[in-house]
Amino acid sequence: MLYSRAIEGTMIAPVLVLNANYEPLHVCDTRRALHLIIGGKARLVANGRGYIHTVRLSFPSPSVIQLQKMIHPPRPYPHLSKKEIFRRDEYTCQYCGHKTMQLTVDHVVPRFRGGTHAWSNLVAACPPCNRKKGGRLLEEVRMRLRRAPKEPPRSALYLFGHYLGEYSEWRSFLEGW
Repeated sequence: MLYSRAIEGTMIAPVLVLNANYEPLHVCDTRRALHLIIGGKARLVANGRGYIHTVRLSFPSPSVIQLQKMIHPPRPYPHLSKKEIFRRDEYTCQYCGHKTMQLTVDHVVPRFRGGTHAWSNLVAACPPCNRKKGGRLLEEVRMRLRRAPKEPPRSALYLFGHYLGEYSEWRSFLEGW
């Protein structure tokens, strides 16, 4: 989800969390980031959002923080979901190429014909193409896929890249991982 500049100075604006070796771990909100900084568990790396003022103090509003100690979490990966299928397919129907937000998920090989519920068998389809294909195979309806479906990459740029439209200062931290 892209956040607008209107919430950028608030406590719910997203903050990129880096491991001690600058590996991107996840995204948290500003409130959580400030708790980590004040508690001494993280340090501020980038502040492009101004300040958060209290009665007595002012804190820089973080955009990127780095944990003080190295943690070894499992490597994040995109979970199989409708939202991730649409994102992987760039909100484009994989049959006709129409780019829209009104998409459905289609099983390339229908489940009742032995198709699986897996990355390699699921694609984004516009409703007219999904109705046209129905429960048939591609050869039966003479349709082709624009791209072969596959699991998206586990790179940090793919996982957190959808924030780059609003937070371009994250790019240098995401591209190397």
